[in-house]
Amino acid sequence: MTERIVVVGAALLDGGRLLAARRSAPPELAGRWELPGGKVEEGETPEAALVRELREELGVETEAVERIPGEWPLKAPYVLRVWTARLLPGSADPKPLQDHDELRWLAPEEIWDVDWLDQDVPAVREVVARLDAGAR
Repeated sequence: MTERIVVVGAALLDGGRLLAARRSAPPELAGRWELPGGKVEEGETPEAALVRELREELGVETEAVERIPGEWPLKAPYVLRVWTARLLPGSADPKPLQDHDELRWLAPEEIWDVDWLDQDVPAVREVVARLDAGAR
């Protein structure tokens, strides 16, 4: 069996809002929205990869908070695992530095206003369920 390569996604939360990032590349994904993140490098923990990817893609300092249960298949051999994350005090505001051309903070009622990538939809559903549970 081929070894799976983990791609980490960040459910970056700020005051109950979720950050969505619009892909600028590759062409087949451009214009659709995703949870920012990327591949875990050899010898790196998923949490460290998440922090690194958010620094590279968005120019922010963050910390991984909690893994969202589940993993979702991407194009083989990749699988998506998602963590909630938060901005560290004093971090810059997120900017689309790599792979994205727009960022949007979505309030809970706006989460489905963007065209999420198909593979991110189940993960976003899990994040929304956690947000809903936390709001009660």
